[in-house]
Amino acid sequence: MPTVPPREVALLRLVAQRVAGPPFPDAAAAVRGLLALQGQELPGALTSVALRTADRSRAGVEAALADGAVVRSWPMRSTLHLTPAEDLPWMLDLLGPRVLAGAARRREVVGLTLDDLERARGVAVAALSGGRRLGRKELLAALADGGCDVAGQRGYHSLWFLAQTGTLVLGPLEGGDQAFVLLDEWVPAPRRPDREEALAELALRYFTGHGPAGVADLVRWAGTTVRDARAGLAAVRDRLAAVDVDGTELYLDPEVPDRLTACRAEAEGLHLLPGFDEVVLGYADRTCTVPAEHADRIVPGGNGVFRPTVVVGGTAVGTWRWTGTGTRRVASAEPFTAFPDGVAERVPELAAALP
Repeated sequence: MPTVPPREVALLRLVAQRVAGPPFPDAAAAVRGLLALQGQELPGALTSVALRTADRSRAGVEAALADGAVVRSWPMRSTLHLTPAEDLPWMLDLLGPRVLAGAARRREVVGLTLDDLERARGVAVAALSGGRRLGRKELLAALADGGCDVAGQRGYHSLWFLAQTGTLVLGPLEGGDQAFVLLDEWVPAPRRPDREEALAELALRYFTGHGPAGVADLVRWAGTTVRDARAGLAAVRDRLAAVDVDGTELYLDPEVPDRLTACRAEAEGLHLLPGFDEVVLGYADRTCTVPAEHADRIVPGGNGVFRPTVVVGGTAVGTWRWTGTGTRRVASAEPFTAFPDGVAERVPELAAALP
């Protein structure tokens, strides 16, 4: 097993995720390759997928949502992600029970019962059956008209619960946001591996799409148990390569090191990532990409909102943001310490080229 430094891990991750090197052919392939991408902030999520594709087209991601190849839901950790449509049902089956087990306290806080939520399910199914689609406001209005209490956080929790339990999913874009549709209608041919197969697939697709990464990274990313992560890894270990990083074994697609060799200059170059990108959020230990002493600069005050990052040599060296509006919109960057020569000057141009 080769020993590699943390900086090499950061570069290998950029290549595994197709931020550098050969891109995925299209949006559906990109989402399939990573299995799930952070989707809390939809515009940033669309950019994250598009920058990993051959045509770097945001329209291509929107088309994948429109034709049902990609969906957005809460497949794990009660967090919105973009996932391949056919994979969402088994991910909900595998990873949802742990989330739902902790939801009773939240129901108590917002003032809902399971009977309330089942009433909401019936109203939502009636409102959406037959291929109908409704935006969040319209669906909440339908729930209210059907006698469901959607005041305060009760509306959001109801929609989350119905998605978490496999009734609703966010599908096509409607008016700049996503519409809710019925999962069974929108995904007519779901994959249903048994539990052992699902654990193996979860491990294989995480490590090939995100590696080098370790068991702790998979546990954090998927919200699964250490036992289940290890069982999945054991089933696919012979299909993965491994590297040693400071005494920790990390797993990856065997092809990634050769891909990095072929595109090292690109990987070591300047990359602008949107907020919530998987390069930053896809790991329990992200210190090879985000130095621990600067982590609070990306998530100020630990508020859970991840800023867009400036990455050079595989390492985040600052954050960037848009200022102004319309034709006067321009990107500006803020270094953690000082940018390498020429970086600040290139940020506006690279930001303008982002999908």
